[in-house]
Amino acid sequence: MRLTIVPMSSLTGGVVYIKASVNDHPDSLNFILDTGSGGISLDSSTCVELGIMLQPSDKTIRGIAGIRRVKFLYGAKLHMPGLTIDSLDFHINDYDILTSVYGIKVDGIIGYSFFKRYIVGLDYDSMHMEVYTKGAFKYPKRGHLLRPLLTSIPIQTLHFNDARDMASRFYFDTGAGLAFLLSEEFVRDSALLRRKRKEPLVTQAEGVGGKMTMRLTTVKGLRVGPYKFRNVPTFLFEDQFNVTSYPFLGGLIGNEILRRFNTILNYDKREIHITPNNSLKEPFDYAYTGLGIYFVNGRCVVEDVVEKSPGEKAGFKSGDIIIGINSNFSNNITTYKSIMQHAGGKLRFLVSRDGEIILIYMKPLSILR
Repeated sequence: MRLTIVPMSSLTGGVVYIKASVNDHPDSLNFILDTGSGGISLDSSTCVELGIMLQPSDKTIRGIAGIRRVKFLYGAKLHMPGLTIDSLDFHINDYDILTSVYGIKVDGIIGYSFFKRYIVGLDYDSMHMEVYTKGAFKYPKRGHLLRPLLTSIPIQTLHFNDARDMASRFYFDTGAGLAFLLSEEFVRDSALLRRKRKEPLVTQAEGVGGKMTMRLTTVKGLRVGPYKFRNVPTFLFEDQFNVTSYPFLGGLIGNEILRRFNTILNYDKREIHITPNNSLKEPFDYAYTGLGIYFVNGRCVVEDVVEKSPGEKAGFKSGDIIIGINSNFSNNITTYKSIMQHAGGKLRFLVSRDGEIILIYMKPLSILR
């Protein structure tokens, strides 16, 4: 039985969020829908703003950029349009970095604690989430049924190729705003990447614990069930905190691919049904700038400039404030990042630096080399 339909909104990398509230607080909060989260969480600054009392714990959470001990809000309620979920234990984390990445206040993340209670459909065509009671369920005739391993995060076997054909296990992670991520240890041991290719490009990425340096390249092919993708943008990271429990996992598949399927999560039956949607054949983002741009105090600020990158060669410096790109002056970081996703063309930036307005021209590099 369907319980409710909840509107979704999209962020950079295909990540989606919904509006919900906690306990008796009337404020509408932004929660990212994240199958890569083993629980449910609130942002620490949101808790301060709402006056929510927290309890310390000895538990830690682990992410690609660090490990943190967390406090909890126990036995809380989450109110969505048409649905209230009770007896939830929210762990508390600092999501300032996600807020600056996406340009909206990220108040929390909804993961396993919610998904395990219901059958949940994510429709990226109509941008809504459907919530059903557990039990018998009729999947769409089109599409494909995945049968992942499931503890608190779905783990799916994927087939892919570059220098060689391979299959390995990966987190199924709707909260990751990227296509594909591999641990460097997996890449070294598998000899996956073609040796004649130029070195992957250095870039900046964000995760639990903060920023971290990664490398960016492509893999020749990737298959999700029967659906094939070519030249998939792929991040390579040093898994210092053993997030992937290598060699058990090779990395994760993120929402830049998963958003191309309308998805039904049936954790009770350990099933995920995927149906190709209107975004299936959209091109990937192959542009590389070497700029780390964040929304800080209401402004789009360049905080990181990778050495020898197109951004550095164009003359960008840390602390530059982007006022506009080409003819767009929206001050919307998602819009600006979208404009920068197209490799090949020259972009015109209007920038404020130390109170002075300057023009910078930059041509993003393509990672398809």
